[in-house]
Amino acid sequence: MSHCQHEHHEHGHGHGDGHDHTHDEEDALVKDSLYEKIDREHVCGLNESQPGAAKTVIKPWHERRDTTQIVESDADEQLIVTVPFTGMVKLKSILLFGPQDASAPAKLKVYVNRDDIDFDTVDSTQETQAWELAHGAGDVCEYHTRRLAKFSSVRSITLFFSENFGDDVTRLSYIGFRGEWTKIPAQPIITAYELRPNPADHKNILEENTLGATGYSK
Repeated sequence: MSHCQHEHHEHGHGHGDGHDHTHDEEDALVKDSLYEKIDREHVCGLNESQPGAAKTVIKPWHERRDTTQIVESDADEQLIVTVPFTGMVKLKSILLFGPQDASAPAKLKVYVNRDDIDFDTVDSTQETQAWELAHGAGDVCEYHTRRLAKFSSVRSITLFFSENFGDDVTRLSYIGFRGEWTKIPAQPIITAYELRPNPADHKNILEENTLGATGYSK
């Protein structure tokens, strides 16, 4: 299901129903935004025309309509973007904003916790969910996850934009996420001295056992 915002109260034609976001929905979008929980330094884009451009479209909500920074595909229309989080996420939806022309992405597949996905493996890997994307909405569209159980323990998500609406390249200016974030507990540290036996300890135990058996000491 997709919901699209429209500055002029127009209805979009995405795969699902579209409607204008109310004030309460706007507040929820800000409240549930995962922007601060994204490890933006390690966002990775494949087939970018400008290396590192995928990081620039991960923006805070108030910059969602800023089109001065975009990610554009290079050799063809396909684009892969992998987004890691700083903890465990229950992902509710993905938000996208792109141009209204033929370079806008038309199809999206996502893969949960598969940061090994690239163009050699993406076609042979089963996606977690797929969407047909809205075209010409003129604003941000929100695509909800259908099976929350599959999106309840997300540490990274890979987005594969496989097609656009007919252009040679695909362009996108905003990627956002809504959901709930949980800090991952630190793993216990097992130090080397806990693993290595201490010969002195064994000597003391041996002496104690010997004293107990003989009943006297030197």
